Amino acid sequence: MPDSTRPLAGQTAFVTGAAKRLGRGIALALAGAGADVAIAYRASVDEARDTVAELQALGVKASMHRCHLERPEEITAAVTAAYDLHGRIDILVNNAGSFASAPLESISAAEWDAMFATNTRGPFLVAQAAFPHLKQARGRIINIGSLGGLAPWATHAHYCASKAALHMLSKIMAKAWAPDISVNCVAPGMIVQGEVGAAYQQYAEKTPMKRNGTSADVAAACLFFATGPHFITGQLLAVDGGLGL
Repeated sequence: MPDSTRPLAGQTAFVTGAAKRLGRGIALALAGAGADVAIAYRASVDEARDTVAELQALGVKASMHRCHLERPEEITAAVTAAYDLHGRIDILVNNAGSFASAPLESISAAEWDAMFATNTRGPFLVAQAAFPHLKQARGRIINIGSLGGLAPWATHAHYCASKAALHMLSKIMAKAWAPDISVNCVAPGMIVQGEVGAAYQQYAEKTPMKRNGTSADVAAACLFFATGPHFITGQLLAVDGGLGL
């Protein structure tokens, strides 16, 4: 009988931006549920090696693949290498992203384009590259959006717009690639990972749940979409403690 403590055993997840921080937490959660994990990273090679070692310590197969989301050829190469090594891709988590703040009137065209290249075009290209493998596996895509894609943050226009576009792209993917692939989106709110300071406490006080989120909160939401009914698709789950209410 299947091991209920390892519901993803026999499956492989490809997680972008997983060398550290939120992506690392998601990768470790998937591995804890039994999945082999291929992580993509841009420049954090030392952190990627450490994460792979942690994943392997959980008893799963793990690999690391360099991938600059603004370079389509690197995306294709990374996805192909992961598939060739693991033999399958069942779950794609588009976690890698860029964040910046700037007055609306001062955002340059280059800054705008770079934000969309990472946060919107990048997930599209990764999903497109993984599509045949996910279709074969009747797999799942989990895109990591943001509360900023649901609320207008005046000093984060390019970030908010890119994440709002990713939310819509998730719905389009869900409709276009059904019934073979389920596609959902997780939208984190204020997530802290060891940070301290008055600004973070201020957000905690504004949050109905009276605390900021953690990577474990977001990873749990990803696990829900990775292990729940394949019938659930096209949904956006805010993980924000009610901050967006």
